[in-house]
Amino acid sequence: MRKILGRALISFFIILSSVGAQADSLQERILLTFIPNIQFAPFYVGIADGHFARQGFDVTLEHLQEPDVLDLVAAGQADFGIVSGEQVILARAKGRDVVYVYEWFQEFPVGIVMVSDDGGADLENLTDMTVGIPGRFGASYSGLTTLLQSAGLSEDDIELNEIGFNAPDVFCLGAVDAAVVYVNNEPLQIRKRVAAGDCGDVREIAVVSVASRVDLVSNGLIVSADLAGRDPDKVQRMASAFNSALKATINNPAAAYLASGTFVETLPGEPALLTLLRELAAEQAVFLETDPTREEIAESRSDMLVLLADAVGSDDLTQFEVLLRTIALWDADTLGHSDLSSWEAMSDTLRLMGLLSDDPPDLSASFSNQFVTGIGE
Repeated sequence: MRKILGRALISFFIILSSVGAQADSLQERILLTFIPNIQFAPFYVGIADGHFARQGFDVTLEHLQEPDVLDLVAAGQADFGIVSGEQVILARAKGRDVVYVYEWFQEFPVGIVMVSDDGGADLENLTDMTVGIPGRFGASYSGLTTLLQSAGLSEDDIELNEIGFNAPDVFCLGAVDAAVVYVNNEPLQIRKRVAAGDCGDVREIAVVSVASRVDLVSNGLIVSADLAGRDPDKVQRMASAFNSALKATINNPAAAYLASGTFVETLPGEPALLTLLRELAAEQAVFLETDPTREEIAESRSDMLVLLADAVGSDDLTQFEVLLRTIALWDADTLGHSDLSSWEAMSDTLRLMGLLSDDPPDLSASFSNQFVTGIGE
């Protein structure tokens, strides 16, 4: 009886401790871009599985335009936001003292899709081609500029058409010869259309990613320099929480997909798919206890897709495939680490675009690996 009572008391105090920790959690909003989407899965996992809560944060997510995210963080009206590295450089050139503290995307997510007879592509062939692009702004334009330069070309060598975020439709209608795309999403859509015979006379496409040519800094977590200096512990706890959630997403995408369903209303959630994902998530959790290598975990993700494809319709799996392709852009031996060389490459691109003077801001002050180094200490 005493043992039973003792265990009951221990459980009671654990519950009290948990409730107290939640009550003391700091309400914190993280500013994101775009709209709720499976590509933000680490944030959904961070909330649903308690990664943020364990670091003392009660997190809410807000989706805004990228310049608004940067302005609010720079002004101290929000502590944390996700923006691209290029926006950090441009903002600092205008005197806004923001700091990039965690590199989320280790590979720049932009590329060019073009028709190919054999799956290969030569960027030099873009000369005199019509190339579609969402617009002359943001990561798409930076990525195109970098790719053209890597091939010894410039915008003058192509006919550039602004098509909005409609690359699969416009490309498959034959309105452009090539299109600037996000490599984790739009090529997948186009390939599905090709397979269905719904992409004109296109039978094969090739994708050339920016990351295969040049290492440009991409999306990551930013704070104000004031916050980083005044309350480094808070920044450290947020970096640690996000790192934990990101690692959990990379390691178990089935569980991450399930966690994302609460936040993304349009995410496919047919009963058969969810049942299989629950089974795979449980099996993956057991597998992870064996301390597999990064390569073994990557192979397990591929195996998940094969198992799902054998049992679930292709259309139902598109968003899970997008998650897997996006994970490939996040994954690295050291998550969160940023290299000066990638910032220099982005600065060179911005100067080429005429957006930055020949006297750029101090790039070494634009980012910090301090909080990545501090994770786990």
